[in-house]
Amino acid sequence: MTTTTDTAEEKDIVLYEVAEGVATITMNRPRYHNVQNGRMTYELDAAFKRAVDDDQVKVIVLAGSGKHFSAGHDIGTPGRDIDDSQDRKTLWYDHANKTGGEFLYVREAEAYLGMCRRWRDIPKPTIAMVQGACIAGGLMLAWVCDLIVASEDAFFSDPVVRMGIPGVEYFAHPFELHPRIAKEFLFTGERMGAERAQQMGMVNRIFPREQLQAETEKLAKKIAEMPRLGLTLTKQAINNIEDLQGKRTGMEAAFAWHHFAHTHNELETGHKLGGQDAKSMAKANKQNSEQEA
Repeated sequence: MTTTTDTAEEKDIVLYEVAEGVATITMNRPRYHNVQNGRMTYELDAAFKRAVDDDQVKVIVLAGSGKHFSAGHDIGTPGRDIDDSQDRKTLWYDHANKTGGEFLYVREAEAYLGMCRRWRDIPKPTIAMVQGACIAGGLMLAWVCDLIVASEDAFFSDPVVRMGIPGVEYFAHPFELHPRIAKEFLFTGERMGAERAQQMGMVNRIFPREQLQAETEKLAKKIAEMPRLGLTLTKQAINNIEDLQGKRTGMEAAFAWHHFAHTHNELETGHKLGGQDAKSMAKANKQNSEQEA
């Protein structure tokens, strides 16, 4: 397994603690608004597994340190490690020595769609504690959780249509939102504030930021009073109904279209993201938010 120097220099990018039956897993790249590189993905997976293996843990909270929950996938920090091999957790083969469309398809089938499905199926209740930005790949991390608790200043967006790509890899949009709202969300790339997200059924509870952690912990501890197996079976029942409604098969189709878009972009522009990078996307998102205001 190879590791970039910049990635190796970052310490403790995922934090883990347990108290009163609740494991809190915290993304810890606040300097980069907790954007998710390959290393973070696999450290998150290890933390989730640690929580699953611990019989004292009844509920898992996923958090982000600093101002924002997560600004998405890492498309431009010094720690971006897209070319590195990883200790893979599914049966996909290594992407790092592949070329063409195979390179990203294999990586994202493992590290994005595959990991998100793996985390969605965690047999313990999970809660995303969201403050500030929850953008693109950040949505995927929140959406795999069973509940979302947000601060009043939280906002959600998936602006990747700007790259010519039909939404992020874990395409849960029509299940998190009414299909017509999901289309608006993607077509415009606009931010959805916490209040509207709650009205749409995507967010469970909203609190002032200074109360967010305490209230999320209170909710987690209340759930932790329930029998472990009862929680597990209830989660499985609801997830199964979503899949019977087409969630899994819909994602398969969306993932294929996602990668057709990557390949089309590379043929047209020489760039899998349609010429966009972290700076250009941040600038466009800022302009978009100013227009909304």
